[in-house]
Amino acid sequence: MNSAAIQSGRTTVKKDLIEPRTLKGFRDYLPSAMIPREQLIETAKSVYRSYGFSPIDTPALEYTEILTGKGGTESDKQMFRFEQGGRDVAMRFDLTVPFARFAAQNIGELGTPFKRYHVGTVWRGERPQKGRYREFVQCDFDTIGTTSNSADIETLFIIHDLMVKIGFSDFTIHINNRKILNGLLESLDLQSRSAEVLRALDKLPKIGADAVIKEMQEQGDLTQQQAEKVISLTTVEGSTAEILNSLEKQLVGNECGEQGVAYLREVFDAVDKAGIVSERIVLDPSIARGLDYYTGTIYETFLNQLPGIGSVCSGGRYDNLAELFTTQQLPGVGASLGLDRLLAAMQELNLLDEISTPAPILVTQMDAKYTPDYLRIARDLRMYGFNVEVYPDTKAIKKQFKYANRHGFKIVIVAGDDEFEKQEWQVKDMQTGTQTAVRKEELLEHIRRILA
Repeated sequence: MNSAAIQSGRTTVKKDLIEPRTLKGFRDYLPSAMIPREQLIETAKSVYRSYGFSPIDTPALEYTEILTGKGGTESDKQMFRFEQGGRDVAMRFDLTVPFARFAAQNIGELGTPFKRYHVGTVWRGERPQKGRYREFVQCDFDTIGTTSNSADIETLFIIHDLMVKIGFSDFTIHINNRKILNGLLESLDLQSRSAEVLRALDKLPKIGADAVIKEMQEQGDLTQQQAEKVISLTTVEGSTAEILNSLEKQLVGNECGEQGVAYLREVFDAVDKAGIVSERIVLDPSIARGLDYYTGTIYETFLNQLPGIGSVCSGGRYDNLAELFTTQQLPGVGASLGLDRLLAAMQELNLLDEISTPAPILVTQMDAKYTPDYLRIARDLRMYGFNVEVYPDTKAIKKQFKYANRHGFKIVIVAGDDEFEKQEWQVKDMQTGTQTAVRKEELLEHIRRILA
């Protein structure tokens, strides 16, 4: 066991130390990790707000009955659940189920349709892997209280605009409609086994068709022919028009399936009229989304440079979820940005700046007698909207520049006796290494040019 010596007069006392460690699947976030996280969250919020979505929040803990059975057996197994004060409670595994409960409680005050976004932490006791932890943040947006297909189309537009604003251009949003899958299951008389079939189908990209067919037979009790029929419909290839025509032929006479095809036709017509790059929107009949509550259009977003990392923004329509909490009809549709997974991808693609400070400007201290002046310089710059840090000590300038390099400052301001006498500052551009003497009245414009 670790120990530390405590000097007390002439007596040295041994004190046992607790080993500092984090739980498996959880992590600490240093400033270098938190700064891009916060920037990404702010970007997501700005896109959601641009479409008229309002912020809400819900508790981390819910009564267990609120959460169980909503995301499927896997979600139930992964829930952090415990007893507290005689109550059976669990930590939310996503933000959608709590939102359904929230809407059922508050819709009388909010009215419909209601558009909300929610950035919050969720917990799942699943196996940790690259870009996925047991505690992670979701950035959700949802529209509740309408079955209009325009809300589904708008959801697709938001996902697209969000990816573009983050800085991506090489991505694809895969869409499907659960009505197509449900219609197929109806035609095969497999409605009672839809959960098992869809969960197996959701694994298709990872384990392949043969393994999915085997799982459908073992877990869903399908015949070989039934399982092959599901795979046949969900792996049809061709142009968007060709796939839709093929699906329509296979589902002819099934109202649910035909409605799903019609909805997707409307989606692609809107994409075309909106001028969205057509290659970014892919009709993919194989995606099912693993959660049981989806009923309509579903979305998964992939980075073409890193397809193996999985979907970075997913969601879909859920028309029946809120009915578990209220007799009022509250159909909804929405999606969630996978913050941690996307950040892991951006790091792998070298898209994140190596910084550990939100302030691009550092004011150094050459002489303690000028401390009030250094603080004033920083304060003046903050008044113009810049984030500025003042180094707290008058240490050797070499150490202060070392600090600036380590934390990723873009500009360092230096001033000593000569500079104060001339009323000018030495301004160093840390990216180019250029240092310039700048008159006091020209400082603001000079900094703007560097940061631009």
